[in-house]
Amino acid sequence: MIDAGAWWPELKPWLIGTWALYILVLAGWIVLQKREPIATLSWLLSLAALPVVGLVVYHFLGPQRIVRHRRRRHLSRNSVGESLPADLHPSEDCATVARLAQSATGYAPCAASDARLLVGGEATFEALLAAIAGATHHIHVEYYIFDPDRTGTRLRDALVARAREGVRVRVLLDAFGSGRLRRRFLAPLQEAGVELAWFHPVRLRFIWRPRINLRNHRKIVVVDGAVGFTGGINVTDDENEAINPRAFHDLHLRLEGGIVRWLQLAFLEDWHYATGVALRDARLWPEPPEGRLVAQALPAGPDSPWEPIHRVKVEAIHQANHRVWLVTPYFVPGEAARMALTSAALRGLDVRVLVPARSDSLLVSAAARSYYDELLAAGVRVFEYQPRMLHSKALLVDDDTCIIGSANFDHRSFRLNFELSVLLHDGSLAGELEREIEATLTHCREVRADDPPGPAWRRLGDACARLLSPLL
Repeated sequence: MIDAGAWWPELKPWLIGTWALYILVLAGWIVLQKREPIATLSWLLSLAALPVVGLVVYHFLGPQRIVRHRRRRHLSRNSVGESLPADLHPSEDCATVARLAQSATGYAPCAASDARLLVGGEATFEALLAAIAGATHHIHVEYYIFDPDRTGTRLRDALVARAREGVRVRVLLDAFGSGRLRRRFLAPLQEAGVELAWFHPVRLRFIWRPRINLRNHRKIVVVDGAVGFTGGINVTDDENEAINPRAFHDLHLRLEGGIVRWLQLAFLEDWHYATGVALRDARLWPEPPEGRLVAQALPAGPDSPWEPIHRVKVEAIHQANHRVWLVTPYFVPGEAARMALTSAALRGLDVRVLVPARSDSLLVSAAARSYYDELLAAGVRVFEYQPRMLHSKALLVDDDTCIIGSANFDHRSFRLNFELSVLLHDGSLAGELEREIEATLTHCREVRADDPPGPAWRRLGDACARLLSPLL
């Protein structure tokens, strides 16, 4: 029998030395990421406590510098940009928020001839399928989640039908979010000639440079370069109340006019990034009709150091005059976002935050609750949507400005995911969004400062989840 006491004194210094070297190397690796100090310290403490498991988690899920990906993204933009129409260039005539958005993204404000707010999956898929049925030249589809269920099958079959009629169909899917798709489901697409590509495919050769944490969360559809769709709704029965009565409550946009060109550009850049193929067909850029709505596409992702959607939302809140209504399924704000919301409330503005009472992420929901006290103390009104999962991602500022898209109000959407939202300046559309939020509020419970405190175990769990906020 081995006497542990005999070898432990000799082994102990080696273990301590190895652990110290591990911490030193790890600290250098993480500090060089140049993230926020609190996020850096959180990762260091977590990984120091879990020497082996923590290192594996950080390698696959931690914040990663993506220099190679940034270079590829810039190459994609340059390659696509060689054939852009003359009007897809920066504008000198920009208001403050629009100029900030343009500087951070390279996407200029433009006109939209039509912008329709689509509430729920049923309305969204009916409008989408109608546009696809009328396609004559091309259909570009980009989604995070595309499930092989009834909703996904219906959309797949619609794309197959148009492809068989000679329409060029290109589909770009996130390999992680759409990971449930199998060859049997995809076979009809390929047989019909649909071009299918995967964003950051999960492959063994990427084990040393994992990309699982860098997902494409965008939802874009462009039909004939004339009609565009974007927003928060994925292709799944979970977001289609016509099939699932417990489907997520969400929003989407149907767009026409010049804004569709910028959605097209976002898709083409992502397509080149995923496939290496630059599409240069003049028929991708039909002349748009004149429009009266001011719109601006806001692409964002870890390929940009500016966190464009984050910056634009914070700036829009700072410039608000009387109202800020925020709807988000995941509420994990950083310091700048919390400061903007609480400052707006302290200025006497009507500031409301709508979140789901029961989210599909217990950890994120717990972290969100930990911010309630600060918000309520400043005068922010917090509402929890009761019936089902609230998945809408919208910001309404005053009576004419709204931001709708795929980005949540959390660190992951602002820094890690590839997202796309649309900034719109239009009183009519803002009025539609106002009525939709008011309808949603009728199904909410308002959280009040004088509510009885929850059980101690829950409050402790919320506080612990808050510590992980920079990592979520």
